Amino acid sequence: MNKVQLAEKIAEKENFTKKAALELVDIVLDQITEALLAGEPVKLSGFGNFSVKEKPARLAKNPITKATVKVPASKKVSFKPSELFKEKF
Repeated sequence: MNKVQLAEKIAEKENFTKKAALELVDIVLDQITEALLAGEPVKLSGFGNFSVKEKPARLAKNPITKATVKVPASKKVSFKPSELFKEKF
């Protein structure tokens, strides 16, 4: 399912226009993104938690040249599903 399909499902279920539902989806995703960029975790009860995790710098080996290269530190978004969410599968 993509963003447009999600908006269409919301529009059908809640009797919104497709445009209004798409705007709602955009607002929710923007707020999640803003919180994560600010370093705040996002906890959605019954669904799961989004957080930003720091990945430290490390050394890696190029599999072709066998040369050792330094991989810089980075951040990644992590999602941990709630127990309730996991039970549905």
